[in-house]
Amino acid sequence: MTADAQRFSRQPSQLPPTDAGERSRIDRSPGLSPSLTLLFSVTCALAVANVYFAQPLLASMAESLGVTSGLIGVVVTATQAGYALGLLFIVPLGDRVNRKRLILTQVMLSAIALAAVGASQQWLALLGAMIVMGLLAVVVQVLVAYAAVLATPSQRGQAVGTVTSGVVLGILLARFTSGLIADLAGWRAVYFVSSGLMLVLAAVFWKVVPAAVSPRNQDAYLALIRSLFKLFLTEPVLRIRGLLALLIFAAFSVLWTSMVLPLSAPPLSLSHTAIGLFGLAGVAGALAARRAGRWADQGWGQRVTGLSLGLLTLSWLPISFAETSLIALVFGVVLLDFAVQAVHVTNQSLIFAARPDAQSRMVGAYMCFYSVGSALGAAAATQVYALWGWMATSLLGALISATALALWVLTSRVSTTLQGRST
Repeated sequence: MTADAQRFSRQPSQLPPTDAGERSRIDRSPGLSPSLTLLFSVTCALAVANVYFAQPLLASMAESLGVTSGLIGVVVTATQAGYALGLLFIVPLGDRVNRKRLILTQVMLSAIALAAVGASQQWLALLGAMIVMGLLAVVVQVLVAYAAVLATPSQRGQAVGTVTSGVVLGILLARFTSGLIADLAGWRAVYFVSSGLMLVLAAVFWKVVPAAVSPRNQDAYLALIRSLFKLFLTEPVLRIRGLLALLIFAAFSVLWTSMVLPLSAPPLSLSHTAIGLFGLAGVAGALAARRAGRWADQGWGQRVTGLSLGLLTLSWLPISFAETSLIALVFGVVLLDFAVQAVHVTNQSLIFAARPDAQSRMVGAYMCFYSVGSALGAAAATQVYALWGWMATSLLGALISATALALWVLTSRVSTTLQGRST
């Protein structure tokens, strides 16, 4: 996103004519203040955390609802399925309707869905509430695009980067906070607390965020959705980077969905809080990857991707020793999260540089791959663990990561050519 923002501000002459009026209004705006940037970051962090709260709680959920360990991973899959639907059918609306109203609606409905998750007493009711919660969590993508609109050209890259870092921290800190709350008050309390926080954020957002200029794109809703699918066909950068996203987040989900199972089982028998602490180890890796966007700006996107995918594949070696060495697991977690976030940041920099005129649709299209990969990884990981144990699960993650590395090798020449055209 940083690359897109910088090129967007340097090349106003390349903007579509229909966007010129909107751009002039934005340029005269006071920009995005530090307090608003912080509010956007916090909202993004909590919204994306809602998707990942369940991962360290799966064992407790399974026991509470009488579900087997092999089936409980469907909770994560259901959430990601809802997220994918939201990316396809809600995020594109950010290019057509008033973004402030869209965000407020999503945040308030998210509060209701979270309360429904916490109150669920039946397996199917829980799955249904999880799907709706995932559907509404795509407010994150609308917020990132809104931050880019409110920011002045000179601050757009920094603002979008800061908001995106909130997303990363929300993913990783979700595991620690949910584990801590669950140890104190049970897994249901996690969702009730989050529901209350979403209502508070909605009130603050309504009060302090300035009214947005409605986007000039007045295409019919179905035409807007069709244009999103056309991006898959017309943008080779999106296809290549989307497939890489699918694979790296499948590997990411394999680790974070299944890791709770061996750590909570004898002989380790770690608490929710202790398991959640591994999310803090991932923060170190993710924060280190923030420079990947700057490296992509300097033309090193392909190299960063290849190196990161190599590290991702190697990270599964120490991870495989999770049942016997927690130190090895921490080292592997740091490597894995660094690699995944470095590729993710680079992916976004490159796809937005390719089409700066379709922000919401490009991010929606790209994140569909992310969501599908996360859902498939979660479903496969718990099944493999239930059948063959942790070593087989680690092998699954390594194979997915190696596949991503092979894809990068096969497409590197095409990607280098496309990157050169966008710079």
